[in-house]
Amino acid sequence: QVQLVESGGGLVQAGGSLRLSCAASGRTFSSYIMGWFRQAPGKEREFVAHINWSSLVTYYADSVKGRFTISRDNAKNTCYLEMNSLKPEDTAVYYCAARATQLSRYDYWGQGTQVTVSS
Repeated sequence: QVQLVESGGGLVQAGGSLRLSCAASGRTFSSYIMGWFRQAPGKEREFVAHINWSSLVTYYADSVKGRFTISRDNAKNTCYLEMNSLKPEDTAVYYCAARATQLSRYDYWGQGTQVTVSS
């Protein structure tokens, strides 16, 4: 079992930055693939980024590539999403999630943190 708690959301002006954190409980955090997703009002949840257990493999949605950076600190059981050059269209609730393998579903989800980017 893995429990995830996001933090770091807030209100920021366009062009600004935020750093989201996802604190995980459980001894097996380091073995999980971690992902970030977001859901804007009236839209479906969409993939943002993921990172493998060793941090050697990361992948980003085209919409955030070059602006967002996913990272993790296995010693702290924490995953991060550094968001720069924020745009109003980045406004959404951001969720972190965990899955055991590349082929498995994201079985564990946090409660989400709101990010609002004003123009």
